[in-house]
Amino acid sequence: MDEHTIISLTVEEATAENTAAFGDIVGRQAPVEPVSVDFYKGAVRMSYPTRFTSEHPVDMTLAQMTRREPEVRYMERHFQHTQAFLPLGGKPFIAVMAPPSEGELPDLSKVRAFRFDGTAGFSLHLGTWHEFPFAIEDETDIVVVLSSQTGYDLKAKDAETEEAHGPDLDKKDIVARTGNVFRFELTE
Repeated sequence: MDEHTIISLTVEEATAENTAAFGDIVGRQAPVEPVSVDFYKGAVRMSYPTRFTSEHPVDMTLAQMTRREPEVRYMERHFQHTQAFLPLGGKPFIAVMAPPSEGELPDLSKVRAFRFDGTAGFSLHLGTWHEFPFAIEDETDIVVVLSSQTGYDLKAKDAETEEAHGPDLDKKDIVARTGNVFRFELTE
């Protein structure tokens, strides 16, 4: 493999405050007040921690993950939907993200790694750069809510560069384009 610069990321515990530039926490710790549903005498309370946006039909998929190298080569963003990751079974995961940007690549100085403890998920803002979440434990399941268009865009990846681009998706090879790779510690 060609020489590249390793940029080490410190994994931060995800909070509503430190992830606000990237999206919204979906869980009890979201900074919204739940309201009672009239039919259930207060036994059911609903909150609205985020709005999901999509210009195409929405798919609910289940990602069954095992641990992989804690290295970020690719980052992607979505233009037409606010992708969400919702953990099942209380297993933690790590998400690497950069805020939305106008340029062709994320601002590498703003890339951050967050550890979600498994009690809450996350909904990305439109345009947030990210890599697919990393499992901290094998057999980690995450529900991924995404636009059906994303699948079409991923299937149209360039055979040589393995980048993908379409109406919704912009997936870039950060290593090939910048000579940098992001790494972090994958610890429980």
